[in-house]
Amino acid sequence: MNGNVPFIIVSVLNGNNLLDIQFTLDTGFTEDLLVTHEIASELELDAENFSELYVANGEKVTLNFSNANAIMENENKKVQILVSNGIPLLGIGFLTKFGYKAIIDCKQRTVTLEK
Repeated sequence: MNGNVPFIIVSVLNGNNLLDIQFTLDTGFTEDLLVTHEIASELELDAENFSELYVANGEKVTLNFSNANAIMENENKKVQILVSNGIPLLGIGFLTKFGYKAIIDCKQRTVTLEK
């Protein structure tokens, strides 16, 4: 946790480009990962594909995406990475791919990931 914001550091690999990125856990985000245009550029992502999704206010948006590898706790998986403005987000799709359960304790202000 960073203040009131749960974050997770994940290594993202695209070709020879490897970055350790601090993602904010967003339980309302059902996809894998979302990164900024700057991070996508650093990773040299080929984000020419488009995906439509609904955001929290119900609005339908179209975002570019690419596939890359994510590494967490020595496990390497192919993930979909959406590109947009804002902060890097880690969604429920990512946790599902890696087999994690997120336990959110609002009283203690903690988030725990369990396999």
